[in-house]
Amino acid sequence: LFPLAVRGSEGLYMVNGPPSFTESAAFQRDSGKNCKAVGFSKDGSLFAWCNGEKVNIVNVTRAELLHSFDLPKTVCLEFSPKNNVLATWQAYATAKDGTAGVPNLQLHDLRTGKCLKSFIQKKMQNWCPCWADDESICARNVNNEVHFFENNNFNTIANKLHLQKVSDFVLSPGAQPSKVAVYVPGSKGAPSFVRLYQYPNFGGPQSALANKSFFKADKVTMLWNKKATAVLVIASTEVDKTGASYYGEQTLHYLAANGESAVVQLPKNGPIYDVAWNPNSVEFCAVYGFMPAKATVFNLKCDPVFDFGTGPRNAAYYSPHGHILVLAGFGNLRGQMEVWDVKNYKLVSKPVASDSTYFAWCPDGEHIVTATCAPRLRVSNGYKIWHYTGSVLHSYEVPSDEEMWQVFWQPFLDGVFPEKAVKYQAVPSELPSAEPRPAQAYRPPALRNKPVTSSKLHEDEPPQNMKPHLGGSDKPLSKTALKNQRKHEAKKAAKQEAKADGNQGAAQAKTPQNALQNAVPAMTTGDPEVDKKIKNLKKKLKAIEQLKEQAAAGKQLEKNQVEKIQKEAALLKELEDLELGV
Repeated sequence: LFPLAVRGSEGLYMVNGPPSFTESAAFQRDSGKNCKAVGFSKDGSLFAWCNGEKVNIVNVTRAELLHSFDLPKTVCLEFSPKNNVLATWQAYATAKDGTAGVPNLQLHDLRTGKCLKSFIQKKMQNWCPCWADDESICARNVNNEVHFFENNNFNTIANKLHLQKVSDFVLSPGAQPSKVAVYVPGSKGAPSFVRLYQYPNFGGPQSALANKSFFKADKVTMLWNKKATAVLVIASTEVDKTGASYYGEQTLHYLAANGESAVVQLPKNGPIYDVAWNPNSVEFCAVYGFMPAKATVFNLKCDPVFDFGTGPRNAAYYSPHGHILVLAGFGNLRGQMEVWDVKNYKLVSKPVASDSTYFAWCPDGEHIVTATCAPRLRVSNGYKIWHYTGSVLHSYEVPSDEEMWQVFWQPFLDGVFPEKAVKYQAVPSELPSAEPRPAQAYRPPALRNKPVTSSKLHEDEPPQNMKPHLGGSDKPLSKTALKNQRKHEAKKAAKQEAKADGNQGAAQAKTPQNALQNAVPAMTTGDPEVDKKIKNLKKKLKAIEQLKEQAAAGKQLEKNQVEKIQKEAALLKELEDLELGV
């Protein structure tokens, strides 16, 4: 069983995961409506919550209360990786006389229940100290420098990383030695930069493992891969000065612990919606570009491996084992999910989870939860549990006068669940399929009894394997070779197009209707504006001729194409007037 914790106006409770979906007896429901902060430990054995009166910690496996701390205003809490410490944060308030307030970040020893240390932490953003996975070091950002503590001794600062102004940092996951990625925003014309260091070697720029500087960055997101060999940096500006995007401007950078760095070249312009590392640490997926967005998997050389084409999506989620990838369109999109088998790059299923505000893989790599939570959406709150093959196994919707605020799986350590072979056949479910009925486009009365023509604004690009092969060999092309190959292909295509245009021109010259436009092929009026207009008119008439040929061959034309043909006489008249006015 993989329990889910559910928090809302109905209280805080746990639900057993597949296959039973009953309320868990291991946790007694807290029916209070003031539960603001909840959290599992990394291994899922401990669970803590604040109900507006106390912070309680229970052992989930033994269903026993371990500690209760008198911290009614706690809004955030988090366990250290080895369950030795619980960090809690309350909103900071200055004293009435204007002097400094009381420390609001507490670190509690979970063996003794005593408070190890209290700090003043004014901002909620990045409030929690960061631990290495073995808890040998712990770090927090204090006044633009990173303070390191060792072995949970918070009375002595063991090390400091001091650069101009460290705005953000991320510790690497996994075993020692720990690495740290730090971000320093640019100022006065100097670029922003991200540097990687290995703890505790912080002796100036020369001691950095890697360095990447860039302009156009108001904020960054740094993502370590699981093996701690590389970091992806999404740099974004609040405002796009070109006015092309409402979301500001984003760029994606790559830094490796061996010193390599690169800008990840994304073939389509537009926002970067999401970037996710495959848990195997050798590939990552980016979702980017103006809608319909592209999604591409890249390798550690930042070369594209597989392109999923375009579609309505803005998020990517790898399964815990990295064998399945879900591309989804949530938020202002309609909730379509594409489930892909990563090894074979085959589409497994295409379920739709409308109005979802949350998505998470179950630690077993088989099940998924999608949820609609307040305050993002205040109606139709509830959650669904799916099998990745597209079947809805369980669905719960809260009563209309209630709200659901949060739902999340109990975590398990890696290796608890073995990876299973990917299934393509939908698993049986007692619930009906969640396929929504496709909404019919509005059709004016005059068109209602006529055949439906496709009215897509754009054609979606199909998925394609990007692993290039040269002469049947399995060795991928170098970047220069790829560039030359593309140039060569583009030249070839241009030649063929020119040839085709020549043939078409000859064919059109035979038709009397176009005698006028072909009679004086290279005529100029001396006025570049008029010449341009004539050229454009000829182009339009040529397109109309092609459409007429298609109609004669029996092809069903679309409404806008029929309208084009109807404009032919007017265009011919306009062309005649322009040419006679010479």
